[in-house]
Amino acid sequence: MPGPLHGIKVIDLTRVLAGPFCTMTLADLGAEIIKIEKPGTGDDSRAFGPHLHGESAYFMSINRGKKSLTLDLKAEKGREIFLKLVKDADVVVENFKPGVMKKLGLDYAALQKINPKLIYCASSGFGQTGPYSSRPAYDLIIQGMGGLMSITGPDASQPTKVGSSIADIFAGVFSAIGILSALYNRTHTGKGQMVDVAMLDCMVAILENAIARFTGSGIDPVPIGNRHPSIAPFTSVRTSDGYINIACGNDALWLKLCEIIERPDLATDKRYESNRSRCDHMPDLLPQLNEAMHKQSSAYWLKKLEEGHVPAGPINSISQVLSDPQVLARNMLLELAHPVAGLVKVPGSPVKLSDTPAEVKAPAPVLGQHNDEILASLGYSVQQIEGFRAEAVI
Repeated sequence: MPGPLHGIKVIDLTRVLAGPFCTMTLADLGAEIIKIEKPGTGDDSRAFGPHLHGESAYFMSINRGKKSLTLDLKAEKGREIFLKLVKDADVVVENFKPGVMKKLGLDYAALQKINPKLIYCASSGFGQTGPYSSRPAYDLIIQGMGGLMSITGPDASQPTKVGSSIADIFAGVFSAIGILSALYNRTHTGKGQMVDVAMLDCMVAILENAIARFTGSGIDPVPIGNRHPSIAPFTSVRTSDGYINIACGNDALWLKLCEIIERPDLATDKRYESNRSRCDHMPDLLPQLNEAMHKQSSAYWLKKLEEGHVPAGPINSISQVLSDPQVLARNMLLELAHPVAGLVKVPGSPVKLSDTPAEVKAPAPVLGQHNDEILASLGYSVQQIEGFRAEAVI
């Protein structure tokens, strides 16, 4: 069954993570993605380990379902081929530093002249405007500058990044949202537009209650480990064989927890009678929860808490996540047959649509795998394609 973006053609100039995550999302939703890569080396992430039979597992994890066309955009013939692709494309996505595409004569101002319906998405560290616009950026840099590292980790003495590259990934997610919004708007206006997404902007957008807490109190939030600044108990608690997470979002759940762990005295303690007072006294409360729950195993408490309808969950390793029955039931772990690497496992799409479902249709491409197919579709002859190859245009 065709996906919801069936018929949408995307020219993908992105590399590494933020841009490729965006275009992978569009591919899962049915768009045709033509990934333009540098001849010989391709996307930088093809060099990132681990490698399976010479193919990067990192690259394969975020480039599934795409077609690979190698193209030297610095060569005149390479730019001619690119412009031919753009004429009937719906979307161009790039994540170069601002100014790079303009130097090539391929920026939005140039491309929209030959295709006024084109959606042009530029994803970068700091965006197309502002004093930092020309700076290079990576996930670690943005997590620090965006404030996330100031509220993550055990305490203020140990700046800590989030375990996944969340600045890159959210830039990819917001880029996809921007592209879809522009495509919808085009159905009314007939015109394309530019989508400008900055990783730093995305970090500020997801700071959640940290901004509200600062503007309300004038005090900078600091890391508090696994506790929540506004809800208690909402944290990791020690058991006899590890830790589990507990989330009591209201007083009724708190009273139920006290009953389950057989600590009725905590329920009547004035220090813990309301959510606000529990937050204030969490440094005193947590050791008591640890003491009570350390008497039994994680499995024991998770069963008891589930029976009592108190939100709780394990702290899974990656291997445990990949074997979790709920994850498997939702088709969130798929196996694809790669032409070189063999069978590879990748996450499924989290977007579940009832009538036009997202689908992971193909593995990530080998570098230049679709050169002949794409160029032939543009009208180039076998002899011309061989000429491009001989001149290192592709």
